[in-house]
Amino acid sequence: MTGKPASGARYVTGDAVFAGWRDDVHTGTGPVVYPHGLPTPELSPGHVVLVGGAPGAGKTALVMACVVEALRHTGTLRALVANVEMSPAALLDRQLARLSGIEAEVIRHRRFAAEHTDRVDAGLATVESFVERLAFLQPPFDLANVAHAADAHHADVLVLDYLQRIMPPGDIADPRLRANAVMDTLRQFAAAGVCVVALSAVGRSRDNAGRSTYAGSALSLASYRDSGELEYGADDAYILAPVDDTDADLVRFSHVKCRHGAQRTVDLRFDRAHQAFTLLDDAVDARPAPTPAARSPRTSPCGA
Repeated sequence: MTGKPASGARYVTGDAVFAGWRDDVHTGTGPVVYPHGLPTPELSPGHVVLVGGAPGAGKTALVMACVVEALRHTGTLRALVANVEMSPAALLDRQLARLSGIEAEVIRHRRFAAEHTDRVDAGLATVESFVERLAFLQPPFDLANVAHAADAHHADVLVLDYLQRIMPPGDIADPRLRANAVMDTLRQFAAAGVCVVALSAVGRSRDNAGRSTYAGSALSLASYRDSGELEYGADDAYILAPVDDTDADLVRFSHVKCRHGAQRTVDLRFDRAHQAFTLLDDAVDARPAPTPAARSPRTSPCGA
């Protein structure tokens, strides 16, 4: 090596960064965080959050509840939802169930009775208060359309539900390489200041008895479908799954990766009838969860 800079090399020295970084440490402020009523996940500009979960665990319900509560807490926030499996009306039905306390099945079939009137009106008024700042992607479900729609809507938060069904630029046949290309693009969205929440399918894993299962105790950072760049490209990664096989509504939101601090896992009670969650513990560790009777539930804005 000659000590001369290589032709075309692009880098910045530590001392060039230091002065500005030091001033920011002394006088700067922390990142903007959009509150949503639960202690996790962090929703903030430039942040990529990956949420995996067993089928039916409630990952769409949880993410939508957090995003809607963030819209309610921050009156200037704007969100774009790209959901490849549910219509905008179906997603709003779920939010109306959560916000009104009326069962989702009653709302879906429009089987209202006189006693529902006040709750329906209150729920609709709540939805109306943020719905102008919420948009839903229409086909095609590819990242080019996502980028155009996010720009047009001036979205601060982008929800992709789910990654394996949203196509990246180019014709990439290999699912793993396609997932990598998707995450590369999501990092570009984040670099532009957007908060990205990406939902992912997970594969079954083997438990201690060798059984193939979606139980939370068997799922890990390697469980995301087409795993690879997905977990490496995310700032935070979570797995939502039942704690065990005895109670499908007791779910653990396991924080399996945190790039900027300590992992924070929480246990939740999933009220499927109302698509709502109740926080059971502020934080748990990797030990087996106590029985539901031993817990002290606390309601949160993600509940009805």
